Amino acid sequence: MESRQLGDLWPVSSLTLGGGGIGQLWGKTTRDECIATTRAAVDSGITLLDMAPAYGQGEAENVIGAAFEGKLPDGVRITTKCRLGTPPDGDVEAALTKSLAESLERMRLDRVDVFFLHSNIIPDDYDASAYTDRPATRWATYRERFRPACEKLKAQGRIGAWGITGIGIPPQILDALASDPKPDVVQCIANPIDSIGELQYFTGPTRAREIIATAKANSVGVMGIRAVQGGALTDALDRTLPAGHGVVTDFARAAGFRALAAQLGQSAAALAHRYAISMPGVDTVVLGVKNRAELDDCVTAASAGALDAEMMEKVEASFA
Repeated sequence: MESRQLGDLWPVSSLTLGGGGIGQLWGKTTRDECIATTRAAVDSGITLLDMAPAYGQGEAENVIGAAFEGKLPDGVRITTKCRLGTPPDGDVEAALTKSLAESLERMRLDRVDVFFLHSNIIPDDYDASAYTDRPATRWATYRERFRPACEKLKAQGRIGAWGITGIGIPPQILDALASDPKPDVVQCIANPIDSIGELQYFTGPTRAREIIATAKANSVGVMGIRAVQGGALTDALDRTLPAGHGVVTDFARAAGFRALAAQLGQSAAALAHRYAISMPGVDTVVLGVKNRAELDDCVTAASAGALDAEMMEKVEASFA
């Protein structure tokens, strides 16, 4: 599998195994199948595993522990995250340390390579009432508490680097990418419609391409996420969602995209992943696969290589 440089850190595979699928967020699967999928991902050449406590209430991290029994294969790196929110200033370091310790225990590891803030970063004076199902982290907490705490964890050897989720308020993400100390990595939207669907808690465009470009200009690694937008850019939805849900809305928008994929003789998911891999500035694309069949489809897509400019334009035009 193609290897790419992740910012100023180290080379990684062009595909990353994400924890959403093996944490059983994206449709029905089993623990045994998730363990087998995780091992198969590494066997296929994937060298980065992207986990979080929020993926199945620790299930994805438990899968890692069961799959590798405390010893990751040589050359394989791993991440986890903390959905911090905005606790009192004096509680931030303890909250991060506790979350990390619990993740390491589930994965049977003593360190991670990247530790992410899993909360959207918002301005200090922002109305956070839209964040009803997940906490947001205010700018002052990020700047004055989260960053120093992560630098301390790096010095202790418990994390190798730290990063942020790049799907919050766009101007705040752009500020975070340009202010020191900068994150080592940012997770950015990487799909043809620049959509995060139901995870967009703000009005206006996501500015996904601008965020990726700003990250690259500041030597911040870019992990592309939501390549299939939660399943919207696949051949069929694999779970029941309410009408008006962001994934349902985007699935309806993607009828032309699915037709294009069929014309090309590939699945919609495969085409979406090839598109994400081909986006300028994206170092690695995070997969949400939940079984070996979905994994094989993505690995085959990656092996076909990047789309050319003409095909990229056809993909984008299919949503018109």
